[in-house]
Amino acid sequence: MSQDDKELEERIHRARKRMNRLFNDIMPTFGIVSTRQQRNWRPPTDVYETEESMIVKVEIAGMSEEDFTVSLSNRTLTISGVRRDPDCKLSYQQLEIPYGHFSTAVFLPYSVERNEIRATYENGFLTVTLPKLRPHRVQVDKTASQDSTC
Repeated sequence: MSQDDKELEERIHRARKRMNRLFNDIMPTFGIVSTRQQRNWRPPTDVYETEESMIVKVEIAGMSEEDFTVSLSNRTLTISGVRRDPDCKLSYQQLEIPYGHFSTAVFLPYSVERNEIRATYENGFLTVTLPKLRPHRVQVDKTASQDSTC
């Protein structure tokens, strides 16, 4: 097989993967879906900041606190878990609510006060408040006498 043939085969392979992803994303909106698709999804996430904190708000309705985890590593906040379908239907007329494993990650542009991070889950929204790291002032002691020998 020539180099040109290998490159063409690779381009076709990449295009096929993109088409499959596109088809899988739009398929639930057409007619009856006969097989239940379990795939990773990313919940809607808002990230904003106040003067004191960065706020990350994630919509993960229908879950309990045991179904997801929140972790901070370096400056990346990661929220992941599993939303299970309580009805477990065999076929769907329409499927818009995602189920299965999910994950979302947010890079923090600055350091935060790790001991003061708060997370609340209410009405289907997980809100994580990450207080900005406050600069610590160093007290400089003045000496009573200064030796000025050259």
